[in-house]
Amino acid sequence: MKTFSLLIVLLPCLLRAQESSRLSLRQVVALARGQSIAARQAATTKETRAWEFRTFQSNYKPQLLLTSRLPAFSRSFQEVVQPDGTIQFQPVRNNNSSVGLSLEQNLSKTGGTIFAATQLQRFDDFARDNTLYNGTLFALGLVQPLFRFNALQWDKKIEPLKYDESRQAFLEDMESISLTVSNLYFDLLLAQVNLAIADTNLVNTDRILRIAGEKYELGKTSRNEILQLRLEQLKAQKAVATARRDVEIAGLNLRSFTGLSDAERLDLILPMPDNLPAISTEQLLQEAFENRADAIAFGRRLLEADRGVAKAKGETGLNANLVANLGFSNSGPKLGDLSRTPQNYQTIEIQFDVPILDWGRARARTKTAEASRDLAKQSVEQDKETFRQQIITEATLFDMLKSQLSLTAQADSIASEKYQIAQDRYVLGDLGITDLSIAFAEKDQAKRDFIGALRDYWAAYFRLRLLTLFDFEKQEKIR
Repeated sequence: MKTFSLLIVLLPCLLRAQESSRLSLRQVVALARGQSIAARQAATTKETRAWEFRTFQSNYKPQLLLTSRLPAFSRSFQEVVQPDGTIQFQPVRNNNSSVGLSLEQNLSKTGGTIFAATQLQRFDDFARDNTLYNGTLFALGLVQPLFRFNALQWDKKIEPLKYDESRQAFLEDMESISLTVSNLYFDLLLAQVNLAIADTNLVNTDRILRIAGEKYELGKTSRNEILQLRLEQLKAQKAVATARRDVEIAGLNLRSFTGLSDAERLDLILPMPDNLPAISTEQLLQEAFENRADAIAFGRRLLEADRGVAKAKGETGLNANLVANLGFSNSGPKLGDLSRTPQNYQTIEIQFDVPILDWGRARARTKTAEASRDLAKQSVEQDKETFRQQIITEATLFDMLKSQLSLTAQADSIASEKYQIAQDRYVLGDLGITDLSIAFAEKDQAKRDFIGALRDYWAAYFRLRLLTLFDFEKQEKIR
């Protein structure tokens, strides 16, 4: 449903993109998040975790069970002890069927189970043409472990955290898709820019070579400059072929990941940075510790370590169970006899075993669990510090990349202007081929540096969104 809504919103943009064959970074990211295989895998994983949580929740709700043994026909010979102690094998033909209905409820506070049940049994002796009924009209029972590890109580603390963790992990998976698409987008964009540079350079080189040829016929330039320009022409032709190959490869990679059509050529728009509101490092840390799956996992890991200690202590020493039943039952040759003056019954027992000599096994298990808990605490503290430093580093890097992007943009503008002046001066005969080649290389490198700075900026932007699950433009948590 979400994917359908996303496609409806993007449909006008897609139609315009197909007409003009131009796509922006945000459009490609939105497409990948809506229709890529990675997005479908993330959604499937999220759904799987949701059903696992539903399974956990069902453990705390009443369970209605129907049990039956129908039919239960038997035809055989069975040994029968005679009054004089001898054994004879008598033929037996009977049907011993039963059906029961029980309602069970787990008790998370104590770890026990309470149940209500009813049962009907019919015994048919075909050899003697005799039928008997036996039934429990109503029974109420309790099975309660004593001084034991309560798994239900610990699951009630841990499983909701695991479910919250999985939901945030889904958001992280989607942001990770955005980061991957950004890299693939700039792979293709850089390849397209290189192709545009190579095409332009080839045209300019052809024009300059033609002018140089006219000068050579007039004796105003040397044979060496002509050869140098021809070499530059060959390099430009080779650069065009290489750039076209790179465009095809990068385009295939982007289409493969996002699910874009192969029918048209992708023409990508240069994504200029947005004017984002300033966000302090303290706010980024706060959002990260509130939103990330790893932050939730810190608490979950500590609880699991405590559960390990509780389990080690609960499964050693006294092992006791309280079993209690009370109800009404009856029997008779007819079904109606079961409801006439039913007999009540009660059973109560405590089953226990105590290890007398275990050679320190119980103590060793407990100490091992406690040591594991201490190690988990230390590991969580270390991971928290690493988590914190990662956010601080990424925030600092993002601010630096914004400044670097401004500088590379200025350098690109200056290099382009310098190359144009150098080209005009060469045509007028006021500049040598060496200086023209230097301006030529500087212009190309400045353009690539600018694209690289843009790539680093957007990668840092999506990485910071991934690390904080915070939308900087809307100033709200990503949901």
